[in-house]
This record gives sequence, C-alpha cells and structure tokens, in this order.
Amino acid sequence: MFVRAYLRASTSDQDATRAHAQLDTFAADHGLTIAARYIENESGAKLHRPELFRLLADCRPGDVLLVEQVDRLSRLTEADWRKLRAEIDTKQVRIVALDLPTSWGLATHPDEFTGRMFAAVNTMMLDVLAAVARKDYEDRRRRQAQGTAKAKAAGLYKGRPENAARNAGIATMLRAGASWQAIMDATGCSRSTIAKVRQRMEASA
Repeated sequence: MFVRAYLRASTSDQDATRAHAQLDTFAADHGLTIAARYIENESGAKLHRPELFRLLADCRPGDVLLVEQVDRLSRLTEADWRKLRAEIDTKQVRIVALDLPTSWGLATHPDEFTGRMFAAVNTMMLDVLAAVARKDYEDRRRRQAQGTAKAKAAGLYKGRPENAARNAGIATMLRAGASWQAIMDATGCSRSTIAKVRQRMEASA
C-alpha cells in the first residue's frame, strides 16, 4: 500500500503546499509514510486536473489518496463527480481525508468485513461532502457576482489586479521560444493568460 498525498489550490496566487505539514502529521500519527506528493494549482470545480489524474495513473489497488479536505478533491458538479468517482473506484483507491474521520480507518489494513463497512460508510459521506463543497462553491460564485454587480453599479469595480511580474515572465519565455505547456508548468497560469500576453506583445510590436 502506498500513500499518495494530493495538495491543491485554486489559483497560482495561492499556496497549494499549505497543508503539507498537516498531512505529514496525520501520516506520522497513523504510522504511515507518504510515498509521493502531487501538487497543482487548479480549480476543484474542473474535472481536468493533470496532477490528480497522474496520481490516479500511478496508483495500484489498495493505495491511499490522502487529502486535507474533501473539497481539495472535488468541487465538481454531480455529473463530473460521478466520473471522478468511477475512475477512483476502477483503480480501487481508498480516499482518506483529514476532515472525514470515517475515512481514517481505510488508512490501515482492516479485516475484510471491517474494510467493507468502512468503505460503505465512506462512500456515502464522500458523496455528501462533495455535494456540500459544490454548493459552497456555487454560493461563493453567486455572492461574488452580486458584489461585482453592485460595485459596477456604484462605479467602483476595477476588476482583478494584473500579476505584472508573472506576465512579464510569460512574455520573456515566449520571446525565448518556450512552449505554452512549459510556460503553464513553470508559472501555473492558464492558456488564456498566455494568449492575452501574446496578443499584447503582438499589438506593441
């Protein structure tokens, strides 16, 4: 059994490794060793997350996917959550989340009956917490949209401030001939950000 830790933050401005120490402490307290860590800056509302699927590709039956909270794994719609769960179930991966005590027993080697009981309870609780995480995501998006609309009506909305240092780095890498994938890997930005920087460069050329 290998324990594989998954650490995620939504944007490149956030620290995806923030929960590193908490996961290490949990593993030590339960006599586990984290074999690999997979870190990415992607929204939990997106199914396409390269590092998460690289983790699943590396897994063998019985491996543990360790996360700080269920919402680090999913803020997905129900349909996308079902797709992710199907992939996890196919790989026979056990999900252990620090905010889900019913999952902690899966980090050990219980007998068959106990293991099946843990798995059944955990499946139900994961579905519940995944639904809660999605609702929280949608509620926050709605509040943000309402706040933006109010600010625009008052003439106060200025939009998200530009990450000038990062964009300057993207421009430098583009001039050096770096591929878009290499730039995304190095900066954590999206393809749309690279496209905007490139358009700006072409306009000023």
